[in-house]
Amino acid sequence: MELTSRYRFSAAHRLDTPSFTPQQNRSVYGKCNNPFGHGHDYVLDVTINGAVDENGLMVNRADMDRMVRSAVIEKLDHKYLNQDVVEFADRNPTTENLAMVIRDYLNDAWNLAAKLVRIKIIETDRNTFVWEAE
Repeated sequence: MELTSRYRFSAAHRLDTPSFTPQQNRSVYGKCNNPFGHGHDYVLDVTINGAVDENGLMVNRADMDRMVRSAVIEKLDHKYLNQDVVEFADRNPTTENLAMVIRDYLNDAWNLAAKLVRIKIIETDRNTFVWEAE
């Protein structure tokens, strides 16, 4: 059985590779290289799988929500990723990297019997990023 719970958070970032010239950064990242940054209203889907217990539940959803909010949402919501989130001090805050940071946050906090199997981040109507456990 799988369960996917959806969460939302807003954050800003600037995509920039320090070793690139300003022209290379603009060429690779386009408007996402705006020196003042830009924001997104991210949608985060967290998917777990596991056995259904005698109460008909795979997991206590309130426990899962508390864990995700504490481990992820409180650390990222209304933050400027480049400056406010230590994991991006030396890592470009692309959404690919954001997915891996969220995976690490969840793995560090995980206290559920069910297994984390997928993280999906919807950045825009056109861009969705998925990390799946192997």
